[in-house]
Amino acid sequence: MILGYVLAVLAAVASGSGSILESAGVRRAGAFGGSPQDLVALRRQPLYFLGLGVDLLGFVFAAAALHRLPLFLVQSVLAFSVGVTATISAILGVRLAGAGWAALGVGATGLVLLGLSADPGPARLLPPGWKLLLVGVAVVIAAIAFTAQRSTGRWSPIVLGFCAGLGFSTVGISARTLDASGPAWRLVAEPALWAMIANGLVAAAAFAMALQRGRATAVTAIMFTTNTAVSSLIGLVVLDDRVRAGFTAAAAAGFVLAIAGAIGTAHYATAHQTEPSTSAA
Repeated sequence: MILGYVLAVLAAVASGSGSILESAGVRRAGAFGGSPQDLVALRRQPLYFLGLGVDLLGFVFAAAALHRLPLFLVQSVLAFSVGVTATISAILGVRLAGAGWAALGVGATGLVLLGLSADPGPARLLPPGWKLLLVGVAVVIAAIAFTAQRSTGRWSPIVLGFCAGLGFSTVGISARTLDASGPAWRLVAEPALWAMIANGLVAAAAFAMALQRGRATAVTAIMFTTNTAVSSLIGLVVLDDRVRAGFTAAAAAGFVLAIAGAIGTAHYATAHQTEPSTSAA
């Protein structure tokens, strides 16, 4: 159980650190605020790929944590990686407003409540047919994202952020139901593994395009809320994730506080970072 908590925290730290590196790579490549075609310039940015590598390490930590802890806990911890990003940014000299630190505290309180209320244990394994359906979800998300990115309407970044959240939630569900028992060669044929890869790639692309088109705060909020809410609901209803007896209210409060804290931290961090450029303009 303790190992599961440690792995979830390491996943959040890696995800938050990776976001810092990837953001720096996107800006150095001149792709920020451009079109999807501008993302091709990232191939010459080793900093961006270093961030992807750190993110991948976080993904491995998260997948291992999901074998021990319920989805609603792990996904909430991962959503709070924005707090890690804000803290690292503050250490690097990008100051976070007082309200941002307050939001950070709210989110941390929510995570403590979730940690106390979660009942650790393995998930109920899904039949192979359902795991193949998870692979097909990536195709549906990709089709919706492709349609949204061709539009110039205000709803485009909203839909792309929703697609990213849905894709990342499917990754979490697939990791929670991954059957890693038996010889290593069997893992290659495991549909849940391919569902994780396919949905992860589609979600990452949709999130990158959403950040190019919309306000980072709004896009991040939509992604976090969709990702955590959808995966947590499916975990509780389908995968036999459980809350400790007598801790239902604490779990609900912790869930709300964790997501509100993550979104609030993202809001104040983004608002503060845009102040210098606004003044310069």
